[in-house]
Amino acid sequence: MKRLLLQCFLLSVCVFSCFAQEALNAVRYRIETFGSVSDGEHTPFWMVSNQQGIIPIDANNGFIRADVGYHHIFNKDWSWDTKVDVVGAAPRYRNFYFQQLYTEFAFRGIRLSIGSHELNRQLQAVSDPQLSSGDLGLGVNARPIPEINMYSPDFIVLPWVGRWVQAKGNFGVGRSFDTDYLDSFIAEKQYYIRNILWHNKSLFFQIKDMEKDFPFSFVFGFRHFAQWGGESTDPQYSDPQPHSFKDFIRVVFGVAGGSDSSVSDQINKLGAHYGTYDFRVSFEKNDFTVNGYYQHLIGDGSSLEFKNSIDGLIGVSIETAQVGWIRKIVFEHLSSLNQSGPFHFIEYPHSKYPGFGGGGDNYYNNGEYASGFSYFNRSLGSPFFISPEYNSDGKLGFKHNRLKGWYISSEGKINSNLSWRLRLSLLESLGIAYAPTLSKLNASSLKTDISYSRRDWTFSATVAADHGSLLGNNLGFGLSIVKQGIISAEH
Repeated sequence: MKRLLLQCFLLSVCVFSCFAQEALNAVRYRIETFGSVSDGEHTPFWMVSNQQGIIPIDANNGFIRADVGYHHIFNKDWSWDTKVDVVGAAPRYRNFYFQQLYTEFAFRGIRLSIGSHELNRQLQAVSDPQLSSGDLGLGVNARPIPEINMYSPDFIVLPWVGRWVQAKGNFGVGRSFDTDYLDSFIAEKQYYIRNILWHNKSLFFQIKDMEKDFPFSFVFGFRHFAQWGGESTDPQYSDPQPHSFKDFIRVVFGVAGGSDSSVSDQINKLGAHYGTYDFRVSFEKNDFTVNGYYQHLIGDGSSLEFKNSIDGLIGVSIETAQVGWIRKIVFEHLSSLNQSGPFHFIEYPHSKYPGFGGGGDNYYNNGEYASGFSYFNRSLGSPFFISPEYNSDGKLGFKHNRLKGWYISSEGKINSNLSWRLRLSLLESLGIAYAPTLSKLNASSLKTDISYSRRDWTFSATVAADHGSLLGNNLGFGLSIVKQGIISAEH
């Protein structure tokens, strides 16, 4: 492990030297090296989670990451950004890969991104982007899916309704490129759909006094994610899944598939669909801000109609000017036990048996898209839904989505250069409705970070641990070094 850390550091020096020699106007760079050791089978949960899928779950690992980006402003309305972001990690399937590779055009408050781009935090609207346990829609737990995405990172004032109403949203289409990895992971005689097409969209409204005379504000909206297209690895089903433009329209509007789709997709909706309803109430006065938020899980039509009780994430974040060493604190509770009931009676005769019958929401899982709501086997949403990468039997899909979780995090500064961050969670799992665990599994996870920043350098040390029957017992230590800055810029 020491040798790996030394190699990462030396490689970072070489990469920085290369970038410095090939300086371009308005170019920024960032280089990071990281290494960790652990006495368990896995890297501790909060050390590996919400890290954009970069840190391997296998114990004793390291990576080097280097990116260079160019930003150009044409005029007051138009600008252009592009970035190349490369990661080398071990142990990992294919050690070197592009984490980000994109170009982006911006016109006023609207942007068009093409490629692999870590947009997750910019597309979120209610949960705390830095300290949350994980957004239930599109979090920061997995690698970015290559896509074309039009979005607004900030709320835009709607001029025809005055200063009080703002909106933001996105519309994206993409494709998975994790087939080779999944082929190396899965057990024999297991089939899945590869080369999956993705669609995601969101729309949020904010009611807020932009002149800050009134301290309360309210955000509400929805997000929709869908998997469709692709081809099955099962030789009995060699025809690709429906993927015409007409099928895309069906996916966008969440309607049933045509005659060339599976029986399930003709009864339900074409493709696999996931989503959230998002709500936030905020109080902001001077240097004091309190946010209360709720994300409602959507797994199918029943949860779309709130038949799944309050399944979702409830949170409170409190931010103040520095009070002692504390600046911000977050409390969250996750529950996903209801799932609109244990069984999915979508085909039962409604005329004979009146009432609702669409249970078994089975969050993040789908019968046809066996890899579920994941990319490179990492949960695209909250890491509390334990990623399929943890499945030691080589099976795809989420084995734990009937959960209860409690979470607290906090951060602050010790002085102008020294900062800290703490995460603590308790998680209970009953498996899934169709494969419940024999007894309740639990995990207690802790992570604390200390960071020292001076000029363009940041040094961070991390201690993390897990305990319990769900994730095992893991104790680990990590160290990272970050160097960033501007190579050159024109004025």
